[in-house]
This record gives sequence, structure tokens and C-alpha cells, in this order.
Amino acid sequence: MTSEGYTEAFVWFWLPGETSPVVAGRLHAVDGELMFNYGRSYLTRVNAIPIYAPELPLESGTLPLLNGLKMPSCLRDASPDAWGRRVIINRQLGAKRHDIDTDQLDEMTYLLESGSDRAGAIDFQRSATTYIPRTATSTLNELLGAVERVEQGVLLSDELDQALLHGSSIGGARPKAMIESNSRKFVAKFSSQQDVYSVVKGEYVAMRLAAEAGLNVAPVQIEHIAGKDILLIERFDRQRDGQGWIRKAFVSALTLLELDEMMARYASYENLGTIIRHRFTQPKATLRELFARLVFNILCGNTDDHARNHAAFWDGEALTLTPAYDVCPQMRSGGEASQSMLIVGNESLSQISVCLKAAPNFLLSVKEAKEIIGHQVRVIRDRWPALCDEADMNEVDRSLMWRRQFLNPFAFDGAPSDIADLMPDEE
Repeated sequence: MTSEGYTEAFVWFWLPGETSPVVAGRLHAVDGELMFNYGRSYLTRVNAIPIYAPELPLESGTLPLLNGLKMPSCLRDASPDAWGRRVIINRQLGAKRHDIDTDQLDEMTYLLESGSDRAGAIDFQRSATTYIPRTATSTLNELLGAVERVEQGVLLSDELDQALLHGSSIGGARPKAMIESNSRKFVAKFSSQQDVYSVVKGEYVAMRLAAEAGLNVAPVQIEHIAGKDILLIERFDRQRDGQGWIRKAFVSALTLLELDEMMARYASYENLGTIIRHRFTQPKATLRELFARLVFNILCGNTDDHARNHAAFWDGEALTLTPAYDVCPQMRSGGEASQSMLIVGNESLSQISVCLKAAPNFLLSVKEAKEIIGHQVRVIRDRWPALCDEADMNEVDRSLMWRRQFLNPFAFDGAPSDIADLMPDEE
């Protein structure tokens, strides 16, 4: 079915602690915009919570969109990412690689054609009365035994087949799949034939270094199957109990900042810090953690720290920062780089000196900020070889990443001498 067939979708929501969803309301198209209203049955529930209060408060009637938005941003958070969109276009239109333009289908189609095990606690259905999940999850055993299954003529699930065996045919985004074990769920990211270096191993090393530096990050493990490196990131929005899977609601920083992709260039750590001070649990500790993530992104070369790559759990009343995810060093040919979000004022250069200037916005003294920075530099410098060994990273990839993505000298330009002196000698 193409986009002309969908004018409405029903939003199903997992309430806190529940293992099955209830219908929360209706999303409908009006003059190029997607409008939402809660259902009467949901509003009368004693345990109802707003899907996200500032944007979708528990009120009857069609809720107005925030200024400049085309749909509620908290619902857009549950829409498929670039890879998911390309898979849907490939499935719907038979498009391959350069024939794929993600604008070929509208947002309602992406919501209704993507898998149900999506991020957070929301799903979209065509029915307001019957919930039918669209399975797009493979088992961990299926992933680990994929080669043997193919050799035996056993078909893989469509999503795993696309990501593992045919990812390059609809390239342009990082192939990935949802994986389930008995007690855990993972996002699996796959290497691609177009990679000029081991992106998957680079992300694994970055995530492991971040954890060793004391950041709260999603646990990761690495596998090698069918000639591909596969990064397994444990999902923090799922929790298994005796009855099934509990889904944890969360919203992205882009939603917190009341922006969408067209306005993402205005997203800033400063404004996010203001929201944290007023609306988050443990604001001081959260600001320190966010500053540490900003610093680590700069030190490991992750410039893709856009506002949908930060998120907070939402329990109906308060926000709590989720573990870090998508900490992936980005390819760069030269030295100068900028972060995706503004750091302080209009400055976004990937430099320690800019972080120090921003420290007061995170309720940190310069001394505290320098301690965080120094600790991270030492961890990256000292643990780099062992974690590269852990990832089985070859010497070519190490030389491509070391002092280019990880501890690039540009990050230290203008930094105080006691920080700059921690830079390792060039090898």
C-alpha cells in the first residue's frame, strides 16, 4: 500500500510497568499536518499518563501542534530511522540504492509500515480496538546461526536478511536489525561493504571506552558473522518480567527542545541544560553526566551528537537521562570539526576550550570540568590498545582512527597546558 491509503493511525501506548498496550488516541492527517487527540477511554483510565506532557497533555479534543511542527515530536521519536525508511521503500516500491528517496513516502506510511518493536513505548496501528504487532524482530540464536541456516536453505526473517545479506543493495544508511534473546533485546548494527574502515569496531571501542571512563552507556558486544562485524547494543527501553516485555517511554532531546529535524540546527546543550535543571530527576548529577558525554564525543570524534541521539525516560511526571547510545566516531579527513549541537552561544567547535567555556551551564567549576576532561583523556590514552585488541581491530583501522577520530589534536587547540600536556605522543 502506498501513502495515499493512510490518513489516520491509532496510537497504542505501554503504560508504566505494563506488558501490553492500550489505545491512547488517534493521529490523523489535516492539510499536510498530523494531529493527535486522546481517546475518551484513555482519558478516563485511572492510571493514564500523558504520552509527553508539555506536548500532549491529558486533554480532550484535537491538541494543537507546537510552533513550527508538522506532527507531535514525541510521536515522531517512534518513527523509523534512515535505515528503516529505506527498507520500507525497498519493500513497498522495489527501489534499490540510488533510486531510493525517503521523501517518496509520507510519515503516516512510515509509522504504519515499520515494525512494532520500535523505540520507546509507542506503536501505531490501523485499528483502535485490536492490537496486531508487526513482527520485525529476530532471535539472537537466529542471528548467531544465520550462516548455517542459509546453508540449510532456511529463510531468515526479512529484516535480518535485508541487514545481514542485502544491506548494500539499499545502502545509504547503517544496516541494522532488532534482536531478541530470552531476557534481553538488542539493536544489531552491521558493517557494510561501503565502509572504508571498521565503523562497527570503532563504535564498539568508543562505547567501551566511555563505560570505562565512567559514563552511563548501553552495554555492547561484538560478533563476526557471514563476513560482517556486528555490534549488539543492549536496549535500555525494554525490561523482561514474568508476563512479557515492559516498554519504557522516552523522548528525544529534539522533543524536549520543541524542535523537529528542520529546526535541529538550533538545538543546543545550553537549552537542554536549562530543561534538565527544571524538569529532570537529579539535575546536578545529570548535568555532570551530560557534560561528560559532550567531552567524550569530542575526544572520540563523534560529531553526530544531534538532538535525537540524546534522550530521557518519561514516567508521566519527570524525566531521567537514558544511557548514552550511538557514540560512533565519524570519518574526518582534516582536523577542524564541529558538534551537531551548539555548545555555548553559537559555538560548536569540537574543542576542549569550548567545553570549559560552557562548564558553568552544567553547574561545574572550571576545576571540576578539567578533572572530567583529564580523566577521560587518560582512560582513552591508556585503554585504547587493550580495547582495540578486544575488538580484534587491525593495525590499519587503528592508525586510521588514532589521533584522527580518537584524541584528534584539534580538540586540544587552545586548551590549558595541564590538559594539552596529556596528549599522547604521535606514534
